[in-house]
Amino acid sequence: MPIRRIVAAVLFAWLPAAHAGLPAPVAEVLSSRGIPEESVSAFVIRDDTIVLDHLADRARAPASTMKMVTTAAALDLLGPVFRARTELLAVGDVKAGVLEGDLVLRGGADLDLSPAALEKMMLSLRNQGIRRIAGKMIVDRSLFNPARLDAGVPPFDEYPDAYYNVIPDAVIVNGNLIEVDMRSTGAAMKLAMWPALEGVSIASEMELIDAPCAKWEDGWKTPEVRSEAGGKLKVVLRGTFPKYCDSAYQVNVIDRQEYTGRAMQSAWKRVGGVFKGEVVEGKTPETARVLAEHTSRMLPELVRDTNKTSDNLFARTLYLALGSLESDPVRGSRPIAGAETQSTLVRADASVRAWMRSNGIGDDGLVIENGSGLSRLERITPIQMAGVLRAASNGNWLPELQASMPIAGVDGTLRRRLKGTPAAQRARLKTGTLKDVVALAGYVPDAAGRTHIVVVMVNDERVGNGNGRAITDALVEWVARQGTVPSGPSPVF
Repeated sequence: MPIRRIVAAVLFAWLPAAHAGLPAPVAEVLSSRGIPEESVSAFVIRDDTIVLDHLADRARAPASTMKMVTTAAALDLLGPVFRARTELLAVGDVKAGVLEGDLVLRGGADLDLSPAALEKMMLSLRNQGIRRIAGKMIVDRSLFNPARLDAGVPPFDEYPDAYYNVIPDAVIVNGNLIEVDMRSTGAAMKLAMWPALEGVSIASEMELIDAPCAKWEDGWKTPEVRSEAGGKLKVVLRGTFPKYCDSAYQVNVIDRQEYTGRAMQSAWKRVGGVFKGEVVEGKTPETARVLAEHTSRMLPELVRDTNKTSDNLFARTLYLALGSLESDPVRGSRPIAGAETQSTLVRADASVRAWMRSNGIGDDGLVIENGSGLSRLERITPIQMAGVLRAASNGNWLPELQASMPIAGVDGTLRRRLKGTPAAQRARLKTGTLKDVVALAGYVPDAAGRTHIVVVMVNDERVGNGNGRAITDALVEWVARQGTVPSGPSPVF
């Protein structure tokens, strides 16, 4: 049985039959951009009516609209009071201000673990009378299996240092990013970096050129990290940079174990602590006791940051949380018993599929690689995506999900789109963009105030240069105009 009929038999079998063909405004844009209708799949429903079904049973690459699946499932399965937690634990006794064993940083998928949060936890240790750590510092990433999902993974594209390419793990301090402040004169560059990392410095080998400051990224090359004497590291900027220019940029170039360990040492030093040992990866001993902890913001705030700006690290971490954590009414979250013995990605995939099936959504043809849409493999049909949005509409947490979605012409990844159209300030849609992929999925009120669930995906090598966005935006604008009284004969399709 075709995928369409398998899914619709469960979710949409009782709805009236859909109209055929794309709306005229969309068809016109397709024709003018040279993109065939076969490259587009679209599905629009309003209450109990299928308004549009165009190749909606085809599994397409969804790009970042896949974040709607991850965040809708997370809100339902983890709940709105879910908070991820990071812990500092001690192994050994404290005598005369000395921790005679190891200090463990145990990760819990805490997306808000900043340098300031780490320093605050270290300050708590000082306030408990600890001034020196005699053992090791241990970083425990074992919540996820494998603990280092980034190990041996080839770069997604030619920008491995970019934030959107950061691969998550259970301990991720500040997104593993350093922020570089760059200022040039006609003959030299002045650099500063944040946060401070123990034994890490920054230098420039960039050639200063005559070029517009606004185009500085054109000459950027991935920085090089060099080992120096005494275990120190130097981040070396490469490429070209305009004269008389200043800019700031965040880069992910330091190995995360190095980054985390040096951030821990730096935070401990800033609060007056002493440490001369080594930093290693490992698991928390059963005898360890919690000395300090940090909890993230509650899930709806994390979901908002995920969808408004299309944050891949947030989405991927929440997806992994679905395979490793459950909500705890007191502490915010706790590891699922026994989860560490299985692949976290496999468990997350099973969790999302089970949630979809429980809401009457078939999963045939569905492919989830990391839950963010930053993937060449992920696939979903518009019917399935509409099912997710419909399940959210019927669930308890629709306000939280909708509050996370970009508003047309106002904020997030839609702030510059659909301005001056009937959808502006009203439609809430998740965007999706990859090479050869443009997509939208969300809720669009029409002129009569009736909410439509709209999903459209364009998979074609010609979607660049605004072509794909013109198609998806034309469909949204067409939906937003529904419910008006026509001024004259004009066919709907």
